[in-house]
Amino acid sequence: MALLLGAALFLPLFPLSILLNALLTHLRHPLARCVLLLAWPQVGVTLLQSVPLPIPQAFVPWALLTSAFYALRLLTVRDLGLWAGFFASSAFALTWGLAVSTHAEGLRLFALWFSVPAALLALLAGPLAQRLGAAYAGLSGGLAGPLPRLAGVLAVIVFAAVATPPFPGFFALLGLLHQLAAPAAVAVLAIWLVWGWAAARLLQGFIFGAERPSAVGDIAQASALAYFGVLGAFTAAGLYLMGGGL
Repeated sequence: MALLLGAALFLPLFPLSILLNALLTHLRHPLARCVLLLAWPQVGVTLLQSVPLPIPQAFVPWALLTSAFYALRLLTVRDLGLWAGFFASSAFALTWGLAVSTHAEGLRLFALWFSVPAALLALLAGPLAQRLGAAYAGLSGGLAGPLPRLAGVLAVIVFAAVATPPFPGFFALLGLLHQLAAPAAVAVLAIWLVWGWAAARLLQGFIFGAERPSAVGDIAQASALAYFGVLGAFTAAGLYLMGGGL
């Protein structure tokens, strides 16, 4: 049971999920947040590998309630760094839906498909804060005109985070739906819908709206290409690895 509770800390189940979000709040450097979001769920999967008994089915509804709670929190959060943390908490919790029937390697991949976009969002909060004063949706909307590269990178990462095709999260969620009973699958679909709604609200606050004059420069072309290169490699790896299923 101790190993299961340890895994519930790193594949966060409420209220143990509070620790991850507290750490993200206190870590001010975007790179530190990025590394934390990449490493955190993999520790949880490692702990699950050490559990000698099958995972109790009771963890699945707990995970779904946690994921739904943080999905709803996304609708009220406007700070990009916090949004990335709440999204990660919602997505990582869904790993428990696979833990009852999927081998450890499949769990690592599932966690990876959601941790990479969340980590990139946390990292992108740095350039946004440098240019806007804070990475806060609604603070300075209409970024598509004055900062097209930054706005484009943000939009694509958000699409990757909320599991739109062809990003790996889309296929990971399809695999999860096939593993779950009908009521749990409906719950996951509802959570997925809320993610999309929250993503639309976030992008509306940053990208759309009346264009405002900006005295700051866009991110460098090399930086934009680096972000797109990571996303391209991430997508290609996902399509290749998901070809054989989770």
